Amino acid sequence: MSSRETVVEAEALERRYRTAGGLLRKSATVNALNGVSFSLEAGRTLAVVGESGCGKSTLARQITLIEQPSAGRLHIDGVDVSEGGRAALRAARRKVQIIFQDPYGSLNPRKKVGVIIGEPLAINERLRRGEREQRVREMMRRVGLRPEHYGRYPHMFSGGQRQRIAVARALMLHPKVVVADEPVSALDVSIQAQVLNLLMDLQDELGLAYLLISHDLSVVEHIADQVMVMYLGRAVEHGGKQEIFAAPRHPYTIALLASTPQIDPEKRKRRIRLKGELPSPLAIPRGCAFAARCPYAEARCRSERPELRAVAGRQVACHRAEDIPRLAPD
Repeated sequence: MSSRETVVEAEALERRYRTAGGLLRKSATVNALNGVSFSLEAGRTLAVVGESGCGKSTLARQITLIEQPSAGRLHIDGVDVSEGGRAALRAARRKVQIIFQDPYGSLNPRKKVGVIIGEPLAINERLRRGEREQRVREMMRRVGLRPEHYGRYPHMFSGGQRQRIAVARALMLHPKVVVADEPVSALDVSIQAQVLNLLMDLQDELGLAYLLISHDLSVVEHIADQVMVMYLGRAVEHGGKQEIFAAPRHPYTIALLASTPQIDPEKRKRRIRLKGELPSPLAIPRGCAFAARCPYAEARCRSERPELRAVAGRQVACHRAEDIPRLAPD
């Protein structure tokens, strides 16, 4: 049994959006998140993966408290923030910070690096200028930035250096949770490993919990402890990284893993060819939402929605999860 502190606990989170009507269409409701549950411990990384439109970014907005869930419960560091007042939300936001995907667009080009990194302190804490500068310089050193970088502007840095600036800014309030939204996808491949290793070193040093939003499964395999695969707002497979990468039990997970290029033939995954497009979130089909694209779908799949259940050491939402090792090609 783990003795680590649970810093995020989500229970049946839902997020619904109402679309505007027009002359030729009625207003409708989009279920961007539909019953997502998970827990995240200090010092651990949960990776959330799936195609565009699966609900990854919507989930990130709930965890960072940019939006509140339409239903369900969300606890941050033991405090229920689902229906929290302004004071509770303000306190919780200090404990959750985000690293954005684009290091070029997330930094104000008109401000110097020292000001950018110190901005969370200027907003949230009453510090003398000298004390704030000292704390900024210490964080710069921790993320691998040099002292002379303090007075420079973002355009003077490479993409990898800019992302280090973004990491430093995210850590200034000593958060317990960091949401990393595709943190290396905009960087050159040669730089990605450096930034990932920095994130892992900081996690070990500070006990950070990471919620990693990613479509790059090679990054997930490198950094994650747990993996949650999402499809049309629902989790379809959720468990330990080793179990899911070694023997996925949902056909959609198999298809995602097979799409990751592998040089080593021993690591090449079983392949499922996906047919058709992701269904519209305005018209999610009855039964399993993946059934129309699944080569193993049967009549039950098209009429009865599968719920997450324990199969082979993870949670899987598939009626045929036990059959997958026999059905999927090697």
